[in-house]
Amino acid sequence: MIKKGFSIFLILCLIGCATKRYSTEFKPLYEILTQQEDGGATIRFFEILTEDKEIKMLQNDALLKNKITAEDIKTSNFVILNMGEKTTPGYTIDIKSVEETADKIIIKVRDVEPKIAGVAENEVFYYPYSILKVNSKKEIIIQ
Repeated sequence: MIKKGFSIFLILCLIGCATKRYSTEFKPLYEILTQQEDGGATIRFFEILTEDKEIKMLQNDALLKNKITAEDIKTSNFVILNMGEKTTPGYTIDIKSVEETADKIIIKVRDVEPKIAGVAENEVFYYPYSILKVNSKKEIIIQ
């Protein structure tokens, strides 16, 4: 009887002490993958990439090549924020806030103008843009 009780106790201890890997890695709600003063589109628009083939296209970009994993494609959405054509450098799109509700992600953006007003150069244009990774597959609203 004592041997049986000891055996059960030993088995429970071994099961309770089994090593399990729990992820303690914290993922932020969003990450800015790149923010550039030039290289975007000629018009202002925001695009939300949710499908695998759209997201895989981002991996072909030299700036993003090592920033997007196969797991990200399954668990994240990506947002392209284009500011449109500007005549001087220094413009950026700033992420004011990113908020998660029960069923969606709300991204608030604002345009940031250069601190020092530059003189427009003839025939030289800049196309600022940002690309975000949102660590969620919920619907995204941009304000």
